[in-house]
Amino acid sequence: MAIAALGAAAAFVTPAVAVAAEAAPTAPTATTAATASWAAGTRAYLVITTPGDTSAVRSAVTGNGGTVFASYDAIGVIVAHSTSSSFAATMRGVSGVQQVGATRTSDVPADAYNPALPAAPTQATTTLTESNRWDMTQIQADKAWAVTTGSSAVKVGVLDTGVDDLHQDIAPNFNAADSVSCAYGKADTRFGAWRDVDDHGTHVAGTIAAAKNGKGVIGVAPGVKISSVRIAEPNTNLFFAENTVCGFMWAGDHGFKVTNNSYYTDPWQFNCPDNVDQAAIIEGVRRAQAYAEGKGSLQVAAAGNSNYDLANKTTDTESPNDSTPVTRTITNACIDIPTELPGVVTVSAMGRGNVKASYSNFGRDIIDIAAPGGDGSSGVYSTLPGGKYGNLNGTSMASPHVAGVAALLASTNPTATPADLRGKLAAQATDTACPSDSRCTGTTAKNGFFGEGQVDALKAVGTTPPPGKYVESTTDVAIADNSTVESPITVTGVSGNAPTALKVGVDIKHTYRGDLVLSLVAPDGTVYTLEDFANNDGTDNVAKTYTVDASSETASGTWKLRVRDVASQDTGKIDAWNLTF
Repeated sequence: MAIAALGAAAAFVTPAVAVAAEAAPTAPTATTAATASWAAGTRAYLVITTPGDTSAVRSAVTGNGGTVFASYDAIGVIVAHSTSSSFAATMRGVSGVQQVGATRTSDVPADAYNPALPAAPTQATTTLTESNRWDMTQIQADKAWAVTTGSSAVKVGVLDTGVDDLHQDIAPNFNAADSVSCAYGKADTRFGAWRDVDDHGTHVAGTIAAAKNGKGVIGVAPGVKISSVRIAEPNTNLFFAENTVCGFMWAGDHGFKVTNNSYYTDPWQFNCPDNVDQAAIIEGVRRAQAYAEGKGSLQVAAAGNSNYDLANKTTDTESPNDSTPVTRTITNACIDIPTELPGVVTVSAMGRGNVKASYSNFGRDIIDIAAPGGDGSSGVYSTLPGGKYGNLNGTSMASPHVAGVAALLASTNPTATPADLRGKLAAQATDTACPSDSRCTGTTAKNGFFGEGQVDALKAVGTTPPPGKYVESTTDVAIADNSTVESPITVTGVSGNAPTALKVGVDIKHTYRGDLVLSLVAPDGTVYTLEDFANNDGTDNVAKTYTVDASSETASGTWKLRVRDVASQDTGKIDAWNLTF
């Protein structure tokens, strides 16, 4: 499985690049495969020809023991199936055929001819309330929301294992009209075909755009729209080249401003141009990504989870992952696709703080930008199918942070091209120096671990929130045993009364929060109880955002966070807190 949870071969996403868009329509041509019967030994191939009218080459496919499963005439890519072991060699001799490559070392599943719809998961309700998670505060997304939560006109495509559109935190922003399954390489537009066959894609989608609705979590860009393009196949969760081609073509034709790609194109971790099969895979996916970019879509991709130097490739021990992997010698000519294709934004993962995640791939002039992906016990917390939530680690988790920031940039710069967005992502990144690690080369401004630096949502949308709308105190206030302390924030420049949904963000370090009672004190002295923790709540720390109906209060003035410690033995401090009007 080439997705990006934690581990070497375990997981991650990758994208591609851009050429001029063709004017011809790109819906896959109707095919004989729709009525053909599956047979054991069926293999899939990309047949590459001149973009435009592919009818002659399609006829040659059927005349040489194959069937046309899908055809993308605008880029000259045909997805063919055949049981003949000589099919590829024969087709390479046909006039007009430029390349032919097998996309698998395993048979095409019978499911490709009559795909089963993923089940709609039973939904659990949550009592979780939104809080300031470490990954969001690390990239200042929580402050960026005071400027913009993103535009509903911006569509972000999640090319992944699918998305649970029924999830309480995803449903408000889900765009079913532009969602699809591209498993097996042909668009399946049936309702629900886009749903998750794992949990990876739903987790990614939540990081990008979970709704700001008081429940569970908040995505980087909680105001944009999410579309699911399922390119993973059920049972294996593999992302073959024809699926990726279909996904990029769909993204281009359906107006996706950004796509997130937390995978590599199976079965090869690296595709080498001196191999005829892999050369065709490279060219087919490259053309599809170029088409999408030509239509205005920026691809963001995960760098991978093997702690591998992508700028100094020597061996590949993980491929092919659909049969029996072998160890092979490779060079830098071999590329991870789509992540190493031109135009794709390649994302490495950071742990909590300015550190490379232990598993993250790296490489000078390969990595474009870095973002939180989690490491060890500090995972990225996001949505899971069935209304659930959980932590995952991986460059798969880093990439959607960047895709979310790109969506915020597209929201505030609606005419921006993919090239503009790439430039803005680089410009807003926070320079992050190499650690004491000889593998990291380059400068503080750009190096092999972090590229241009760590993504910064606030700098992406404007260096400071609007005056008075977001106010924060970072002054530490000690909390002693059996004491009451207050931390003040003075609000100016906000006219009228406070809102009915005043957001109170709290970050308290305390070793036993069952001792604590939290309150907000308004400028006129009115006290609003935020939370009286149960006496047996032994959890450390408080990192939560509360919502208060303060509409009867004048906004301007001095507000206070009051913390009462009602027991002995455990102490702590108010580390920071904020108000969002």
